[in-house]
Amino acid sequence: MRLSMILALVRPVGPVVIGISLGFTLSLLSSGWGDEPCSQPREGAGIRGRKPSSVAAAPGGESESKRQEFEPRIVPYKAANVKNQGKKTVRSRYISTELGIRECLFVGVLTSKTTLNSLAVAVNRTIGHHIDKVLYFTGTRSRKIPHGMYIVTHGDERPIWNMYQTVKYIFEHYSSEYDWFFLIQDDSYTESDRIKSLVNHLSINTDLYMGCPQEFIGGDTDGHYCHGGFGFLLSRSLLIKLQPHLETCQNDILSSRPDEWLGRCIIDYVSVSCVSEYETLRYRYFALGKDDELGKEDSPQFRNALTVHPVVDPVQMYRLHKRYTELELEKTYREIEDLQDEIRNVSGLMAEGEKVSSWPVGINPPFEPRTRFEVLRWDYFTEEQLFSCIDGSPKCELRGIDKMDISNIIETAVEELNKKYLPTLELRKEQLVNGYRRFDPTRGMEYTLDLQLQVLTQKGHSRSITKRVYLVRPLSDIEIIPMPYVTEATRVHIILPLTVHEREQAIRFLELYAVNALESNENAILTLLFIYDPFEAQRVNQNDIFSSVKAKIVDCERKYPESKIPWISVKTDSPCQLKIMDIISKKHPVDTLFFVAGINMEINFEFLNRCRMNTINQWQVFFPIHFQEYNPEVAYHNQPQPLTIDLLKDSGHFDRDFFDAACFYNSDYMATRGRMVSDSLENEEILESLDLYEMFVQYSNLHVFRAVEPGLRQKYSQRLCNPRVSEEIYHHCVQSNVQALGSRSQLAMLLFEQEQGNST
Repeated sequence: MRLSMILALVRPVGPVVIGISLGFTLSLLSSGWGDEPCSQPREGAGIRGRKPSSVAAAPGGESESKRQEFEPRIVPYKAANVKNQGKKTVRSRYISTELGIRECLFVGVLTSKTTLNSLAVAVNRTIGHHIDKVLYFTGTRSRKIPHGMYIVTHGDERPIWNMYQTVKYIFEHYSSEYDWFFLIQDDSYTESDRIKSLVNHLSINTDLYMGCPQEFIGGDTDGHYCHGGFGFLLSRSLLIKLQPHLETCQNDILSSRPDEWLGRCIIDYVSVSCVSEYETLRYRYFALGKDDELGKEDSPQFRNALTVHPVVDPVQMYRLHKRYTELELEKTYREIEDLQDEIRNVSGLMAEGEKVSSWPVGINPPFEPRTRFEVLRWDYFTEEQLFSCIDGSPKCELRGIDKMDISNIIETAVEELNKKYLPTLELRKEQLVNGYRRFDPTRGMEYTLDLQLQVLTQKGHSRSITKRVYLVRPLSDIEIIPMPYVTEATRVHIILPLTVHEREQAIRFLELYAVNALESNENAILTLLFIYDPFEAQRVNQNDIFSSVKAKIVDCERKYPESKIPWISVKTDSPCQLKIMDIISKKHPVDTLFFVAGINMEINFEFLNRCRMNTINQWQVFFPIHFQEYNPEVAYHNQPQPLTIDLLKDSGHFDRDFFDAACFYNSDYMATRGRMVSDSLENEEILESLDLYEMFVQYSNLHVFRAVEPGLRQKYSQRLCNPRVSEEIYHHCVQSNVQALGSRSQLAMLLFEQEQGNST
């Protein structure tokens, strides 16, 4: 029994022992016997050992030097020769340029010297705000050039020459930017949205010549050309194939009409004829008669037309635009109703029923707050007063855009009630009892109105009732508005006015400006304006009150020899922004970009770039809302003041009552001041009572853009409010000083500590 157990234990171990023994035996045979080193193997040895990271020797042997070539070597680092390196790769400014993404539609309008200021202007007012790129081509233009239109002059009134030069110009300048090119005459009306919808459904790789087909005069050419009065579409691929033959066509093809000449050229050299239909898509057009009345015109051809020709005068162009706008509006309302009916039908099939669909149908459901801090506030109003004011007062007068908003919703409410109850009852508004509104970020502005209405029955009786109605003004779709091109390469001229009370702050301003702008060679120039009163100006040679600031300027120019800081001296006893800018404006070119700064502001690269991007010549001025730091004695009471202050609600706030900082072009300022002079508004009282912001708002047609600017900060200081300015400007100055003291919680803690100290 014991022997069987021993054999059972030995039997599994036996193969392991045999394997180990065999392995030792084979290793001894492969390594060989004797005292010779391993690096010198014997001749005739059947198996030679190899070192790691080495190669087998050739039968004839090899030298030691060759063997070392395969050993790892450490290559020491050497600095690269910068001169021999290739040029830095320049990337495209936009991703679309690098990827070759092009815009969809380019529109060219063929006009003349006689119709440029009449029909061409009407075309621009009807399609200019619907299509991104519209150019007007003419042989010669009149002395008076319409504003806001990009006009290309060819220098010759011959029609075929103008068509040739127009197609050539479009190819040279825009063939790489657009997929479709639409050419039309200025005596034609174009429904812009329908043209854009048509090209959006066409393939961009198609050689397409699309418009109103016409037979060639004489019938000597197979195919058709597109009538220029109704416009025609050219694809980019067709234009590329046509371009090498334009010169030949201009010399060889004779024709009396420019559209016929272009059609012959396309057929002869590209073999593409004009078509009005392509892949179930139709180019629809309508020919106006001489005595057609647009109000009576209701045929399908007119309602569905993309272009209408001929238009005899601008008044008819505007009437056409009004009619087609009404048709598009009716179509939009029908589509909305169809979508609402579809939503109701689908909601009825769900488990929850129609309750799952929000009111109004198709509008996002109301915002649901997750905490009590996210509950939306309802604002109470009447027809004359608003009980939630911007300045924090409990009640203020209802005026401006708010008054227009309230009047509009009340009229809409009464109109909808009459649609519901007529002819049984006729409702007339008597007064608004209660009004509530709130802004819902997911759906728009919501209103709840209690209206006291006068009810008139069919029998002539009347009585007063009160109805509660609910209205929603939904948020519209986001629209990209085309803006003029701006660049970050524009030089900013920083204007800093200085009074006698701001000398110490000016030295600190220059130190920060040297660090943020002069050391980095920022594309900006600082100009200081020293404001003397008449008494100080007489003593400037004996005792200059700004001598310390001027000495600091000399030190900065000595430290940074490539930079200059000019300064101007002004003598006045009543300094105001408009008087100061009148002096500065005369000393600079019209294309100068100004930034009027404050003495306690910290200017950096980030803000200067936004000043360049947000200020657009003849389009927009920029008034930034800076971050105002609180009084450190209040914000950091009984605490050490930090070296750097972050953008936190306890360290400061965005000062909405400060309007002195401004970015604008000199040409825009000069145009606005000229408008004030032409309106006979030039007098001392108005100049002293207005600031730059009020001037641009009241007397210019520019966009006044005002937004918070985290890159522009201002240290705490008590501003000196000028009592000569208007009451509103003076109130903003006082309010800015009050709000700069500290937050409500910080001020409350100081009051609490003071009361505690008084009680003890």
